[in-house]
Amino acid sequence: MSLELTHDRSHRMGIAQEIVELFSLRGDSEYGGEPVTQLEHALQCAELADREKSTDALVVAALLHDIGHLLHDLPIDAPDQGIDDKHEKSGFYYLQKNFPAEVFEPVRLHVAAKRYLCAVDDAYFSLLSQPSVVSLELQGGKMSQQECQAFEGNPHYNAAVRLRRWDDTAKDPEARPPAISSYVERIERVGLK
Repeated sequence: MSLELTHDRSHRMGIAQEIVELFSLRGDSEYGGEPVTQLEHALQCAELADREKSTDALVVAALLHDIGHLLHDLPIDAPDQGIDDKHEKSGFYYLQKNFPAEVFEPVRLHVAAKRYLCAVDDAYFSLLSQPSVVSLELQGGKMSQQECQAFEGNPHYNAAVRLRRWDDTAKDPEARPPAISSYVERIERVGLK
């Protein structure tokens, strides 16, 4: 194995370990008023993506879509205080250094996807949990027609919509998804050199 290939693999292993450690340190925090922790939510979301036979990149995006919540020191009840932590942006900035667009773009767009779905699917809003309704208002409410058209112009918008739907259902306190260790190989596989 060449020195360059060894370095690339080592880097990908390093980011996977960093992510596992981040979830270990902060993943037991409450997931925004929902009956699950950040880690439980992430694992359920990844499992839902996996069940639909999604690409490795989209499964990793599902796992890491809310990683931005683990990167700040705002209080757990920040949304109740009228504060949007803009986790989709901090997650995007964190992930874009180490992953391809197939991972970081759905993460960046998953909040916009909620706003989009509220605009284009009459039944969608009624499916949102109360904490999601609160955060929706902080995030700008439903999209305008022009915003919807712009959103649909992004080549990753379908992936973001799929991710959003998993995000909305990955809140089951009784679920027993696979451990984060079962995703390490995929994180390494899709990570950049």
